[in-house]
Amino acid sequence: MRILTTVALVSCAAFAVTAQAAGDAEAGAEKITTCVACHGKDGKATAPIYPNLAGQSAQYLESSLKAYREGQRGGGMSMMMTPMAKQLSDEDIADLAAYYSQQTP
Repeated sequence: MRILTTVALVSCAAFAVTAQAAGDAEAGAEKITTCVACHGKDGKATAPIYPNLAGQSAQYLESSLKAYREGQRGGGMSMMMTPMAKQLSDEDIADLAAYYSQQTP
């Protein structure tokens, strides 16, 4: 039983490492052109109706953008975000998430 538990823990740890965001913040900085209009260059929203992205978890930002892209997120700004997100690859999303997660809130 002890060996099985150890194997399970090691497997989970290995998965957690590979599941982390692997985005490139520098590449993300080059890809924010469209995002800046609402979310600002530094991730601080340009108007109160838009969310601040600065300092958000990269994993949260990635999952949100992927949910918009796949049409799994509705309401709120989904009518604006879904078409924007549909244009993004997984790499684009990871890079954008890395960039905005590193900005100071």
